[in-house]
This record gives sequence, structure tokens and C-alpha cells, in this order.
Amino acid sequence: MTSKTKIEIPDIGDFANVPVIEILVRTGEAVLVDQPILTLESDKATLEVPSPAAGMVDAIHVSVGDEVSKGTLIATVVGLETAQQDVEPSNAIQKQAASTAARTEGGVDCDVVVIGAGPGGYSAAFRAADLGLKVILIEKHQTLGGVCLNVGCIPSKALLHLVAVKEEAERLAVPGISFSPPQVSLDAIVKFKQATVARLTGGLSQMTKMRKVEVIIGTAEFLSSDALNVSTAEGGRAVRFRKCIIAAGSAAAHIPVLPDDPRVVNSTGALELPFVPKRMLVVGGGIIGLEMATIYGGLGATVDVVERLEGLLPGVDRDGVDIWRKQNNHRFGEIAVGAQVTSAVATPSGIKVTVQGTTSFEREYDLVLQSVGRRPNGAALGLDRVDVACDKRGFIVVDEQMRTSAPNIFAIGDIAGEPMLAHKAIHEGHVAAEVCAGLKSAFDATVVPNVAYTNPEIAWVGLTEELAKQSGAAVSVSRFPWAASGRAIANGAAYGATKLIFDKGTKRVVGGMIVGPGAGDMIGEICLAIEMGADATDMAKTIHPHPTLGETIGMAAEVEKGVCTDLPPAGKR
Repeated sequence: MTSKTKIEIPDIGDFANVPVIEILVRTGEAVLVDQPILTLESDKATLEVPSPAAGMVDAIHVSVGDEVSKGTLIATVVGLETAQQDVEPSNAIQKQAASTAARTEGGVDCDVVVIGAGPGGYSAAFRAADLGLKVILIEKHQTLGGVCLNVGCIPSKALLHLVAVKEEAERLAVPGISFSPPQVSLDAIVKFKQATVARLTGGLSQMTKMRKVEVIIGTAEFLSSDALNVSTAEGGRAVRFRKCIIAAGSAAAHIPVLPDDPRVVNSTGALELPFVPKRMLVVGGGIIGLEMATIYGGLGATVDVVERLEGLLPGVDRDGVDIWRKQNNHRFGEIAVGAQVTSAVATPSGIKVTVQGTTSFEREYDLVLQSVGRRPNGAALGLDRVDVACDKRGFIVVDEQMRTSAPNIFAIGDIAGEPMLAHKAIHEGHVAAEVCAGLKSAFDATVVPNVAYTNPEIAWVGLTEELAKQSGAAVSVSRFPWAASGRAIANGAAYGATKLIFDKGTKRVVGGMIVGPGAGDMIGEICLAIEMGADATDMAKTIHPHPTLGETIGMAAEVEKGVCTDLPPAGKR
């Protein structure tokens, strides 16, 4: 015989009419004693309601969004009578419950499984572990860190650093310090890049051990809303979980017209530095493409750029782009905007490319970099099996808690939408982990900064002047030219600039741009000012150390107030 157990909301203290935010089980699933079956969230705490009985879920009587109090009927569980303890193992309830118990005892089940060990994924895993949850981290590559640490952000910055130092040394001839022409060893450069990456990825491996995060190297695919199949070198492995955080990242988009040839590479291939070409074509004038152009141009290649849109670095403050172009005219052979590659043929001597548009030409290149954006890595995850909704571009749709349309599955980073930036993914990962642990957390950042790590760097955040004009927003724009900065002049960076955008109504800062050395290191101050609702007075009255490049932020705020004494006099605004 079987018995039915009605599960009601127990005494939860001074809480009443608490909304249900997540249902953790489905009709027909097996549950164990004390297994959480739903989650409540009040303005004070997040609570999980456990099952007082083991058995099969017969019915769920509430929905997400319903408000419950002590005594509210939430579910019915069909259990087994004590007299039937010796029932045959084929019984579905016993088999499922025994399987779940065995997995939990064997260390395969976990509170949270994270798919993808990039900056967002490992940050989510570590935060969840720090909050006391049992965590499994799944990564398809042999080393942790994802694209960013292995074949993206970090190796590119290592190479950009070397090129910047080389070019700075060459410029020192003007003030009187000369060196012999540099000797470039690609083998040594690649070893330096690899050592930089290895130090960081090795550190991540150590931290997984310190936090007792289990790492599985393999490719994950959903079987159901609480189970994954992980294809590893040893074969398939099933992983059951209470909650899952998808941090599977993105992959470089491919241009169909380009041939399959080793001389046609994406950013990953370009960072391998196979050789320094005499002539290189970069298809795509965005951040990644121009960072690669900076590296190869600095090592001696003549670089052409083709961009389909009407300007380089789409979305970047135009003043910053103009300054960047003036400083980089020497680096490029031809920059073709409003143009695209219409054909490309591999020949024994190179890749013969035809470009058409506002500028048209045909030319042969030793190396072609395709850098036209990235696409989310969701196709192979089996998302259709768990009812996780995606938009028309393939990004997983999430709410401010990073929760997907499946209540126990979260998504962060590139796969959860633009901007595709590691620092955004890290913060999203923390939020998802905290929500999984029952904390009240949400991703509510006002702004996310961007940096082009070119030479010079361009960093921007919030509203740009161009976007303000397009939207009709009433703003005031203040500029401080680095030609009036003693530190910039001493450092040979008088070409730089700092710009602030203020809302005319609230007087608060809503955007900013910096172009020049260290721009990416300074933009955080403007981010903080926007998040804190600072106005021009707050920023201008904040004492900055002198002489520094960072004080140009305070001076730009003084320009807004009409009180800057480092520029010719101007009327107060």
C-alpha cells in the first residue's frame, strides 16, 4: 500500500504571505526526507522548504509567484508504508530514491554545478563554495580560465605590453635616449605569453582544491532539469544537481567567404603568433581586431583593416577614436570603412582578397584575421530539454538574479547577453552563486565599463556624447585635454583627453571617456562616480594626487563647474 503525505508550509516565524520564487521538484519526481522542494523569498531572507517525507511527488499545489503562509498546502507526496520496506527494487520510487542517495553519498551530486570555467564560471563556483555549497565545475578544455585566461584577455595583454614597451623605447630617441634596433624572437615571446597564462591557470587549479570544488574535464549536456551528461576522456558521466549555472561563454564568428586555410585565423590563432607577416588583413574594426592589429603592427607587419560599418570601434566615443587614429596612422597600410570582403582565394603565395564598398581593392595577404564578433555557445547544451528560453540571437534570457526560465538554472557571462566582457561575467557569477545559496542578490549595475587595450588605450563607460545626441538626452559635455596636464606632457602623452558627460537635469555624471596611457586603469573612478550618483562638485572637490594622469578626471569636472585653473578662463556653467 502507499500513503499520501500532504506537505504544508511549516512555522516560519514572523513571515506571512511570502512569495514562492522557485519550485525545485516536478510531479513524478522522487524526493528524500529533508530534500528542499521550493524556495520562498521575503524582504528579509530566502528560505527553502524541505519535504518531511520520502516518496514520489504526486501533485504540486502552488506556482511561482503565489504567496504562502504557515499551513498553506504546497505539495502531496506518495510514500511507501513501513510494511512494504522489502518491496522489489524495481519499484520506481525506491529506485529513484536509492539512486539519489547513492549519488549524494558517492560525491557525484552537488548543490551547484557550473558549466564553463572562464572568469564568470570559476568566480561563480568559488563564491558558491565559499558560501558552503558543494560545487562541481565542468570545463571542456584541459586548463581552467576559459577563453579569457587561455586564448583571449590575458595572452593578448601580455603581447600588447611587450609591443608597448618596444615602441616606448623607440620613442625615447626623441628626448635623447637611443637603443640599438630591437631583435624580436617569436619563440621567446610565445614562451613569455605561455608562462603568463600558466601562472594564472595554475593558480586557479590550486584554488579549486583549497575550496574543495570538484573539477570535471568534459563536455556537458542537459538530460533533464536536474541532470547532466558529461562526456569525458573516460566516457560518459551523469551529474545530478540542485542548481546549475551555465557559463559556457562564446566563440568567434566565422566569415563564410573566407577559405579554410591556416593563413586565415581568428583571434585564438592570431595569438599563437605563427609568424610575423609582411602584410596582414584584419577583417573587423572592433576592439579585438584593432588589438591584434596593434600587436602585429608593433612587431613589424603592415596591417590593413576592413570594417563593414562607417567607422572603426563602433559604439566607442568618437573623440577617443579620432585621437586613436591620429596616433596610429603609421601602423596601418589602409583602413577601409563602409566596405567588406566579397571574395577570398587561397593561393600558394597568400590569400587573395577582394574588398568592395566605399573603398575597393584586390590584394594578397600573408595572414588574414577574421574578427567580426562572437556567438553564444548554447547550441550543444541541450537547452531544449530543460525549457531554457533563448532570444533570436541565441543568448539565454535571464532576470536580474541571472535565473533562466527554468527556475533552478542560471546563466551568466557571454551566453547571457551583451556586453561580452569578463568583468561583467564575474559580477554575474557572484550574483548567481549568492542566489543559489539563498541570499538576496541581484545584478543591478548601473553601468559596465569598456576598454580597448590598443596603443593608446581608450576606456569609456555609460552614456556617450553620440548616444546622447541620438536619444535627445539633455546633457552637458566637459573635456580636459591632456595637453594641459603636466604629467601627460612629461610622459609624452599630451595627445590624450578626458571627457565627462553630465545630465543637465540631475547634474549627475552619466558617462565618461579617457584616451591615453592607463585609460583602462582610471575609468573605474568614473564608474564609481556614476554608481554613487556623483555630480560635478563631488568629482571636482575630490582631491586627486598631483601630478598624475588621474587628476584629469577631477579637472574635467572643474571644467563643467567653470572653475578649472589649468585651462584658459571660462564662464561658470
